[in-house]
Amino acid sequence: MKITTRLLIVICAATTALLFESCSGGASGSVEISHDASSKQQSYAARRLSEALAGSGYTVVETGGDVRIELAVDAAGGLVAEAFRIEPGTETISITGGDARGLIYGALSLAEDVRNGVTLRKAVARNEAPKLMLRAVKFDLPWDTYRHSEALDLHDETCRDPEYWEAFLDMMAENRLNSLSLWNLHPYPFMIIPKNYPEASPFTAEEFAVWQSLFRSIIDMAAERAIETYLIPFNIFVTKEFSIAHNVAMDNLEHDFYVRGETAQIVKDYTRECVTQVLQEYPDLTGFGLTLGEGMAGMTPQEREDWMTETIIEGMRQAGRPSKLVHRVPFSSTTESLGVTSVETERITRSTIEREAAMGFSDGPIFADFKFNWSHPLNTTKLIKVHGGPLYDTYFNPVSDVYKVTWTARNEDIFCLRWGVPEFVRAHIKANSPPYVGGYFIGSETYIPAKDYFTADMASANWRWAFERQWLYYKLWGRLLYDSDTPDEVFAAEFTRRYGRDGRDMLEASSLAGTTPLMFGSMIDCGWDFTLYSEGMMALHSRGRERRDGYPRVEYVSIDRLINQAPMDTTFVNVASYVERTLAGGTFPADRTTPVQVAEKLEANAAAALELVKNIDPARNDNPAFLYEVSDIRVWANLGLHWAAKIRGAIALATYRANGDEAQKQAAIDHLTRGLEYWDAVVAITRPLYRDMPLTHLSEQGGPRSMENRYLKFHWESIRPDVARDLEIARK
Repeated sequence: MKITTRLLIVICAATTALLFESCSGGASGSVEISHDASSKQQSYAARRLSEALAGSGYTVVETGGDVRIELAVDAAGGLVAEAFRIEPGTETISITGGDARGLIYGALSLAEDVRNGVTLRKAVARNEAPKLMLRAVKFDLPWDTYRHSEALDLHDETCRDPEYWEAFLDMMAENRLNSLSLWNLHPYPFMIIPKNYPEASPFTAEEFAVWQSLFRSIIDMAAERAIETYLIPFNIFVTKEFSIAHNVAMDNLEHDFYVRGETAQIVKDYTRECVTQVLQEYPDLTGFGLTLGEGMAGMTPQEREDWMTETIIEGMRQAGRPSKLVHRVPFSSTTESLGVTSVETERITRSTIEREAAMGFSDGPIFADFKFNWSHPLNTTKLIKVHGGPLYDTYFNPVSDVYKVTWTARNEDIFCLRWGVPEFVRAHIKANSPPYVGGYFIGSETYIPAKDYFTADMASANWRWAFERQWLYYKLWGRLLYDSDTPDEVFAAEFTRRYGRDGRDMLEASSLAGTTPLMFGSMIDCGWDFTLYSEGMMALHSRGRERRDGYPRVEYVSIDRLINQAPMDTTFVNVASYVERTLAGGTFPADRTTPVQVAEKLEANAAAALELVKNIDPARNDNPAFLYEVSDIRVWANLGLHWAAKIRGAIALATYRANGDEAQKQAAIDHLTRGLEYWDAVVAITRPLYRDMPLTHLSEQGGPRSMENRYLKFHWESIRPDVARDLEIARK
């Protein structure tokens, strides 16, 4: 039986004639919101809409509305899932969703207009529908993390706070990100006490009750917002308590991720039971994902798939309810944890996924997930590689009717600085969304968007959580994954809402300055997490995967490395090849991008961005975040100018080395001198604003915490000596 609740909103005028405009030209009148109160999703939509109206000066009363906002789900099926329609009328505004999620999006769309200053009299008619079905956030939890790092551990307290998750999930709903995937090496002990293996629990009853309450609240709040939740464990892991009790996996009590696969039958039984019990005890949990790399060394691709079938897949089937599956594509075609891709492995995986679909447990298509350009897609829109190497056509030829391909677009490159380039995100999605693609995962593995440990003066900040600093990143990916034709005006309006007239040119400035990490990343071939950190213009140690103490780290990209560096984007020409062909009198085809063209684009974009913010005084704006928005644009612009000067210096230095022209040597010195000045400008801007930042890229990875290493915390100032070293190389 439908229960109708009316939230009445009264403003200063009582007559219909003055319904939408007050004497001073603002909103006025009384408004009634009608919805089905028995639906927690509709109640959420009504609450968020009423909050937006109240924030614009409306007051909630009990009865007597002059205008009615009707929220309803399209029972006739005229709208597809997640679609919505807004129909403004003289006295009624109808918001209809193709389902509960679509209704939430419709209500939040009207709420967005209201916050942007649109009165209800001028409410905009809309009819919107999604283009990609999966728009997911990849969220690595700070407990039992994939990597062991201070940079991840410090989020522990924040991620235990339900208020944090409420805010994060609100952000996801506003940006039409419809799925939250929670990643953890071994998540089950935080959620259940296995009925047949209670000895596996590492917690007291009181401790477990707290963890259980947290996970239930996360999943419940996600369901209220019509956000799907996926649990994605790594494999093969058990708790230390389970290992000791059963004498299994004793060689991995600390949960290192590149270890042999433990294939004992009791581990299979335990894993299968955990999956089933989690699905039964958390009925709003949407499904599971599986990974076929970590903790599975020594196993062949087929053995890994078979282990998953016996454990996670069978556990899902035995749960007795529909659930969804994310089947991550294997990272290795060998028995090593890290290997290469192969057609044979693709055939094995496709056959396995199709067999899983035939088991009948899956609610909807299975998602076959790939890492787009491995761990670093913020460079080019072209698919160059996936984890391990090239992607062949096995998954698409022929196109499957039981699974959809998804891309994981990782962000391991931009953690501190605010960033957003709408034309790049839009082009990325459009270029990589043929009919067999079902969507994207966005997020990081070496960064958690929870505690803001970057900002030096949090006391004056008007934000609480780290993800709020990167609002444009989430808004761009979420809204453009929903509809890649969403115009830039949507994002520009948010700048204006936040910062008033000062925000008018901020989207354009962000777009121009934000090309810096994209161009940098296109010039540096990379793979796994630590092979690139664009924000610091750093890459994996050039002399190998490990530093002197035995652990990986990144370093500033030296001029010698730049000269010979292979690019990620294969249409880019590296400096050495450019100089060699140019000195020989050759040219490059129009479809190739030369280092000179990169430098020219960086210089032009940086100059234009700096011009847009040149006359802005952040101190005059009441919003404390504005200082950081403007400063980050200036930082990206100066980093772009630095990299452009470095490219020109590298060309001159390589030319001098080839022909001995002293003028080229002096040109290299001049360019690199300017490059150092731009770096100093970056330091001058960031030093008062940002702390020295712990990064997983720079951590000991399990090594002794007392090690002395100036890279253990990052700041642009800390690597200035390496930037200056380029100049010495040119002089010598």
